[in-house]
Amino acid sequence: MNTFDAVVVGGGHNGLAAAVHLSRRGWSVAVVEAGAAAGGAVKTAELTLPGFRHDVFAMNLSMFAGSPFFATYKDELVAHGLRFLPVSDCFASVFRDHTYLGVSADLDKTLSAIFAISKKDAVAWRDMVERFRADAPHIFALLGSPMPSVAAVRAVVSAWRKQGVAWLADTARLLLATPRDFLDAHFHSPQVKAMLAAWGMHLDFAPDTAGGALFPYIEAMADQSFGMVVGDGGADTIIKAMCGLLRAEGVDIRLRSPVVEIETKMGAACGVRLADGTRIGARRAVVANLHPQLVFGSLLPPDPGRAEFDARVARIRPGPGTMMIHLALDGPPSWRAGEPLGRFAYVHIAPDLTMMSKVYAEAASGLLPAEPVLVVGQPTAIDPSRAPEGKHILWVQVRALPSAIVGDAAGTIEARDWDRAKEPYAERVLELLEQYAPGLRSKLIGRAVFSPLDLERENPCLIGGDNLSGSHHLDQNFIFRPVAGYSRYRTPVRRLYMCGASTWPGAGTGAGSGFMLAKMLAGSAKGT
Repeated sequence: MNTFDAVVVGGGHNGLAAAVHLSRRGWSVAVVEAGAAAGGAVKTAELTLPGFRHDVFAMNLSMFAGSPFFATYKDELVAHGLRFLPVSDCFASVFRDHTYLGVSADLDKTLSAIFAISKKDAVAWRDMVERFRADAPHIFALLGSPMPSVAAVRAVVSAWRKQGVAWLADTARLLLATPRDFLDAHFHSPQVKAMLAAWGMHLDFAPDTAGGALFPYIEAMADQSFGMVVGDGGADTIIKAMCGLLRAEGVDIRLRSPVVEIETKMGAACGVRLADGTRIGARRAVVANLHPQLVFGSLLPPDPGRAEFDARVARIRPGPGTMMIHLALDGPPSWRAGEPLGRFAYVHIAPDLTMMSKVYAEAASGLLPAEPVLVVGQPTAIDPSRAPEGKHILWVQVRALPSAIVGDAAGTIEARDWDRAKEPYAERVLELLEQYAPGLRSKLIGRAVFSPLDLERENPCLIGGDNLSGSHHLDQNFIFRPVAGYSRYRTPVRRLYMCGASTWPGAGTGAGSGFMLAKMLAGSAKGT
């Protein structure tokens, strides 16, 4: 049996980030991944036709580019092929009258677009950008600290000293506010409000969900202030670079190696057993970059002493389901709102807050939404290399959907299981797209549809098609992620640790949990 200091179970980007840092701190590390390729929810593949490279799940790499992990290992990752492409026009929303409003990296361009709708909101936008410049160091310091920790306390104390008590009160309100309340307090135009509220639907924050204001604020202001990036050739550029770095470090990466048991001895994790019977020992840590329900529901033997914790894990509530539709096109979409809309990385079809609230309520009730929220990614607008010359791809994320179908809000789809409902529902999505981009069907030369059930089949951590690995509502975030008392990556099993989207700071491509855990294990995170 080969034995290492640490065994990382799951080759998603958080697990790889943990492996990179531990190996650079002198630990011997093995990474075991069930799939044929590492990456987890960051993968790029030819899903439709040869030469059309689609980001299967995540597309936006801005969180990775701005992460402490990338700042620490930038030179090494770039040396192993990591390449980003900057995005000039970041995101936009289209409205029912077929106008649009977007945020570009050029502040004057954004302000001009908002000014045409509301002079007051243009002023408010500029003021918010200025506020964000003061907010960002403190907010990112908090989000980049283990929860709870001395580092988190220091981030708050530093903010108090530099910004004062009033700033702390305003920030606390931001952390607790609903998107609607936050937006109503700052803007007048329904278009500006809808453009920002759409980011809440990327997670599981409907307009009236408490705690939902932070992400739209951070995403919009970060895109405005720092820009957005995508991967050159695909989001998997970060995975290829990390794997290349790990192999150069001598790290053992084993693909097609599903773990069937995390082995324990005297109450401590001591290794893993693979499906083929191979056993790999771990002297210091087993890092599970998996959903906790997979770890404690199937990979560990039952333990009466762990019953309360296991029950809490079993109650982790998923976010809404997601459908991914990947389209290969013979030409770019022809947006009714105008040709410039085709230059944006993301186009949200979520025209007003009422519609977003209705979609979320329908999905939460088990209904297929009559008019779904669509996040339309246009990667070939930034990176033409992802398709043959003159061709294009669209990345369409459908938010939010039920994992289990009890009915159809429109009353036209009779199927109550996703294997039968996915194609009729994909047709509904295409009909909606056609309303905003006429002639899209005539350009369609290939498509791949992943229902919520398909997403879970593709990546078992996406339980019920939840691409968040657990709701981000306040009762499952911060010190409650994944469960109360275990937000610092430890578990009741000694030497068994968790990282990934199910743990703090949650979903996204920032590699935060993997990097923070590795720093804690290697003893290089001062004050944690």
